[in-house]
Amino acid sequence: MDKSEAKKQIRQELLAARLNMTDRQERIDALQRVMRIWLFGRPELVIGAYWPIKGEFDPLPALHRWKEDGELTGESQLRRIGLPVVDKVHKTLTFHAWYPGCPMEEDAYGIPKPKDTEVVLPTLLFVPCVGYSAGGFRLGYGGGFYDRTLAAIEPKPLTVGLGFTQAYVDDLDPEPHDVPLDAILNDNGVVWPVG
Repeated sequence: MDKSEAKKQIRQELLAARLNMTDRQERIDALQRVMRIWLFGRPELVIGAYWPIKGEFDPLPALHRWKEDGELTGESQLRRIGLPVVDKVHKTLTFHAWYPGCPMEEDAYGIPKPKDTEVVLPTLLFVPCVGYSAGGFRLGYGGGFYDRTLAAIEPKPLTVGLGFTQAYVDDLDPEPHDVPLDAILNDNGVVWPVG
């Protein structure tokens, strides 16, 4: 079996396991806490995230809380959250401002995206992980959008993967185009530290 077929099989197994977690709410609650604690005191003011699909962890409640917490430091108006919008020509992502109640529309893949909001440039980017391994490598859905985006975006944001404990893959073999993440958080805490 070649690398791409092996990754495809691992991806299918991880997606099935994620969709069938019996303790989903406990894991979600734990990862929300981990994320909120990890964000406390961070200097970044513009954070990119994602709209959760296929049983992914939803980072938006913790990010909304992070934005509200900015009121305590006087940074509330400066703190911004961006969600990805697919650039079909370059097969990369741009990030558009999101807030609760923001007008949304579906993209070409049926994923909600902000409608008619301004482009923001994240200095911290939360990335969904179907799977992840030592060294900060992630397994996504196979489209390469994040790898191409991270290769092209300047300045490069700090990248943080989000996934559940069951998504750890011991023998994930990265390919030359795979861009390692700076950190990975799961429902047990920090898996891969900021380097």
